Amino acid sequence: MTDLSQRQFTTPEGLILVGDVAGPPNGPAVVLLHGGGQTRHSWTGAMRRLVERGYFVVNYDARGHGDSDWSPVGDYSLPALASDLCAVLSTIDVPTALVGASMGGMTSFYAIGSADRRIADALVMVDIVLRPAAAGAEKIRSFMTSHRNGFKDLAEAADAVTAYNPDRPRPSDPAGLMKNLRLREDGRLHWHWDPRLMDARPSAEPPSFANELETVSRHVTIPTLLVRGGHSDIVDDEGVAAMCRLVPQTEVFEVPGAGHMVAGDRNDAFNDGVLAFLDRHLPTR
Repeated sequence: MTDLSQRQFTTPEGLILVGDVAGPPNGPAVVLLHGGGQTRHSWTGAMRRLVERGYFVVNYDARGHGDSDWSPVGDYSLPALASDLCAVLSTIDVPTALVGASMGGMTSFYAIGSADRRIADALVMVDIVLRPAAAGAEKIRSFMTSHRNGFKDLAEAADAVTAYNPDRPRPSDPAGLMKNLRLREDGRLHWHWDPRLMDARPSAEPPSFANELETVSRHVTIPTLLVRGGHSDIVDDEGVAAMCRLVPQTEVFEVPGAGHMVAGDRNDAFNDGVLAFLDRHLPTR
């Protein structure tokens, strides 16, 4: 992506969000929102495909993640994250789709459902429903609340990731993990996100957001795609049925062989499904 450039967005609280933008500014826009504990780099492959298709893409680090500011008061609630998203959307004046993974999907859904006007034209929820499976939610929480003392080296961090997702092949070179790690003054590597994220109420990670999302669900009336990992432990049949009941226009696309990190597990299949949905609801031509 030769036209990739970095951009900063300022939230109503004065926090700086750092993102990448690429693609024709006059094309329809796609805003990418990563999951909790991730950064905008998780969307590299998807962003490339979207730009090639002619979309203007905004891909930013959520507050408390990556290169964006941390909240000085530890506010990582859904209303705070939704407010940040609206600040980003205020810089876009073309038809827009929101594509959010896990925390990013919840943020997008809540922002759409709680807004007093139409803020997006299509929504893609990546392996997240309004009420996720309890076992999978606990697995995420356990991973994100462990290792608060960091890691002695990259190999130890890679061990933790492999233990969380044993079905994904361990990379031969763990150097890519440095996009999600930072060396702190204690000499240890720490995940580059604010650990207070998991203390927020309502949380931006499962399961405590469910009531808030169900409350606003009747206001989510735009075309909606639920991308489900075939091996997901977060999205089960019961969660899909509830989502389709509360948001009846929901389309479901399953990516066989993918877990919760759908785009990372089966990137090409994920991109094909999302692009087919956008071609119908937010075409570039």
